[in-house]
Amino acid sequence: MAGLLVFSRLVDAVTTAIGKSVSWLLLAAVLISAGNAVLRKTLDLSSNAWLEVQWYLYGTVFMLGAAYALLQNEHVRIDILSSSWSKKTRDIIDLVLHIIFLLPFAGLMAWLAWPWFWLSYRSGEISSNAGGLIIWPAKLAVLLGFMLLLLQALSEIIKRFAVVTGRIEDPREDKAGQMPPAASEV
Repeated sequence: MAGLLVFSRLVDAVTTAIGKSVSWLLLAAVLISAGNAVLRKTLDLSSNAWLEVQWYLYGTVFMLGAAYALLQNEHVRIDILSSSWSKKTRDIIDLVLHIIFLLPFAGLMAWLAWPWFWLSYRSGEISSNAGGLIIWPAKLAVLLGFMLLLLQALSEIIKRFAVVTGRIEDPREDKAGQMPPAASEV
């Protein structure tokens, strides 16, 4: 179990580094969007490439940020039900649902994304829009996002199992034994 927890900490560190890094892409997307709007309105200049860069950046943040959201326990859940359950019950439910749903979903999507990306890369696929960009970087972001989500799902399963079996304290709790508030509760 100790080796699995080391693996989990490594995955968490990689996920954190990537999650924090890609957040800066939002600033780039906003600046590109604003610059494109200003040029379009003032000089009547525009390009589909600028629009596509924006959705590439937003898509990359979404895809590579999904694993970080899972790590931070910010993923969607139905609090109406889970808020009435004990912490141990929530941990067991998380463990079981991660194994039954999240792991197969992320694995299947990564498996399906590989040939989709590879064909695009090998063929040099280009957007059908006039002045559009090559497509494979966006498809690579999908592949990498699901691969990272798969790794983070494994990390979460390892941690939930260790917490449920009493091998570790819950890393999501603060020193007072309280779960930090979710972003929606702040």
